[in-house]
Amino acid sequence: MLPLPEFIESDTDLPEAVDVVVIGGGIIGTCTALELAERGLKVALFEKGRIAGEQSGRNWGWCRQMGRDSREMPLIVESLRLWRNLNDRAGSDTGFKQCGIAYMELDEKGLQQREAWAAKNAQPFQVNSRIIRGEELDKLVPGASARFAGALYTDSDGRAEPQRAAPAIAQAARNMGAQIFTGWAVRGIETEAGKVSGVMTERGPVRCTSVVYAGGAWSRRFLGNLGLDLPQLITLSSVQATEPLDLPYATSFAGGKYAVRKRADGGYTIAHNAVTVSDIIPASFKYLRAFLPALRSEWPYLKLRIGKRFISEAMLASRWSLDEMSPFEKVRVLDPKPVDWVLDECLNELAADHPEFKGVRITNKWAGVIDVTPDAVPVISGIDRVPGLFLATGFSGHGFGIGPGAGELMADLVTGKTPVVDPAPFSYTRMIDGSRLKPESEI
Repeated sequence: MLPLPEFIESDTDLPEAVDVVVIGGGIIGTCTALELAERGLKVALFEKGRIAGEQSGRNWGWCRQMGRDSREMPLIVESLRLWRNLNDRAGSDTGFKQCGIAYMELDEKGLQQREAWAAKNAQPFQVNSRIIRGEELDKLVPGASARFAGALYTDSDGRAEPQRAAPAIAQAARNMGAQIFTGWAVRGIETEAGKVSGVMTERGPVRCTSVVYAGGAWSRRFLGNLGLDLPQLITLSSVQATEPLDLPYATSFAGGKYAVRKRADGGYTIAHNAVTVSDIIPASFKYLRAFLPALRSEWPYLKLRIGKRFISEAMLASRWSLDEMSPFEKVRVLDPKPVDWVLDECLNELAADHPEFKGVRITNKWAGVIDVTPDAVPVISGIDRVPGLFLATGFSGHGFGIGPGAGELMADLVTGKTPVVDPAPFSYTRMIDGSRLKPESEI
């Protein structure tokens, strides 16, 4: 059972008009709403379910610069800068702590690849990623050197609490004047002379000149109703949490088949470091071959399956009018079941390497869906065909840590401010213009 995110009560009075409507109450949408509200814009955020109800409240909770695609590096460096001050800015606890992260490798070949990444991607941005071994590794991850040759370690990386962060940011946006509507779906956008003029919600219209869509795994369906294409594939991430444990593992670490982080409640979040499961759905057939390099880059062992989700996806409308019930009202929250064999495998290997975890009680298991792009790099962009429409999606399992920076960049694009980083790598155009979309490992 998923630990529910902290509850944010919905506003009730639908505004007649705002400057910007943000659709989606995950980490990206809430960070965008906060940035825009801080800049004095009138903002309304709509979430069909609850804040952080989907992947933003179900992820590992890592805030990492390490291991990023070079195209993401400027934005994640900015995002970590924002995370470090976010508790003060929000006036609430997001759970962020700078704990460091270690990627452990079994052999020298793996360490050389990690070191090459650091030279190419970390050093130009003054990110202090470095190789550690032996005694130094054991101080951070006790006993790790018995099996692993060493690790790439970044002490400036951190962690936060997925069930706390987006709700805290949403409340901060409200404190700055934004309205937050939960359990309140947006059916689609309205246009005049080809430009955004408003949105139609399930309970009535709101006029606006800009819309930011940050709907994660729902993005392809929402854009498809506008006649816009978005190559997007969905993978399933299974996660588990232990009871509180008095163990000396403060640094987040990954090695072999497991990834581990300390939780604010004293337990540990444990997930598989190498396997993901992707449900084959009707839309998958169009894109599957193009996505295989990205999936294998992020998760070396990909498992494809056809299950109940194939049927449920096929039953949801791909087109609808704004005066009828939308798919977002029929399915408020994507709440898949975790894959038990994946969780058992990572926990068993963790206990074999670190016996302190043997026999621990698992208090919660859950799963979330990750929206992946063919190059494993997000879209943070305006859409030229519909002036006033902006898209933030496809974070490919990287979205939680990069959320504050993505919100800042999106606010820059909406307001016409000089972007905090070059937005070109995140353009929507690359998705549809025939560009060869490859993860960095394939370039």
